[in-house]
Amino acid sequence: METVSTSTYDVHFTEVAKATIRQFLKNTYYSKIFVLVDTNTKSNCLTTFKNIIERDVDEVIEIKPGEGYKDIASCLKVWQELSDLGADRKSLLINLGGGVVTDLGGFVASTYKRGIDFINIPTTLLAMVDASIGGKTGVDLGVLKNQIGVINQPKMVLIFPNFLKTLEERQLNSGFAEMLKHGLISDSNYWAELNSSDNFSNTKYIQKSVLIKNEVVQQDPTEQGIRKKLNFGHTIGHAIESYFLKKSELETLLHGEAIAVGMILEAYFSHELCGLSKVDLNEIKTSFRKNFNKITFSSDDIEVIIDLLKHDKKNSHGNINFVLLTEIGSTTLDVKVPEDLFPKAFAYYRE
Repeated sequence: METVSTSTYDVHFTEVAKATIRQFLKNTYYSKIFVLVDTNTKSNCLTTFKNIIERDVDEVIEIKPGEGYKDIASCLKVWQELSDLGADRKSLLINLGGGVVTDLGGFVASTYKRGIDFINIPTTLLAMVDASIGGKTGVDLGVLKNQIGVINQPKMVLIFPNFLKTLEERQLNSGFAEMLKHGLISDSNYWAELNSSDNFSNTKYIQKSVLIKNEVVQQDPTEQGIRKKLNFGHTIGHAIESYFLKKSELETLLHGEAIAVGMILEAYFSHELCGLSKVDLNEIKTSFRKNFNKITFSSDDIEVIIDLLKHDKKNSHGNINFVLLTEIGSTTLDVKVPEDLFPKAFAYYRE
């Protein structure tokens, strides 16, 4: 399988991706082609990308790497450079990078001159299996995750697993967390297979995760219902990620590291409220503990994290809404969690 089709665009892999982008750029008449990179993808991926497309691009725009630069200031920089470099409504923006680049680049393209075309070429495992798929674009507001953005689909997504060779193990593990989530919310067999594999970043598993996410998004493109299941682990995970961004003395957590904690905590809520068995709960905890370092939280940390939950973009009418598991592979939506369960969940995480 070299292509996964959505209702509006295709996700192409490897050789088909290479042939598709060459043909697309040959047969379309964009006034200018821009490539958005961060410092890392400029040095590690840009030359390979140029060899793939076998043609010149008009301009390369560079932003600083990391979640701390996924903000409006970076958008202003890119918007201004597009304007200064003569981008018009018939220009194309190619986002070459991880989730920060594809999220921010998609948002910039969707809003520049009321919208120009963009293509996502993810270079991290997290972006390949999650961030570049589904049309969510946007940036953070201060430390609050993904508060500003729109849902808008790219012209295509091109996945070249060879880019993963440029990543550290920690970055690969961050993407693995999202893959494990796909198993937890949709496919218990996939969950089991990933947990027994010694090569989770191979093309077969990347394609499986893309298929799972695409199937959910196709049913609910604007997240009015079933798409919410993709947020398992993210409600409290995003609050944890924001907290570590906020505390400058702490090492910033990668997205997957934060949601790995979030999935253990929300699995605990699932056991207490939705019938997830103790066996499944402990299996989930064991899996994430095996693959991710344990993080220490003080009682003051937990208090601030719970307060940050109040800003989660999925909240409505003053309620914090969780996606929880009824069993591995099955979810239930819009669950309200009593406040007294939060310290108990963190206590379970610490055990």
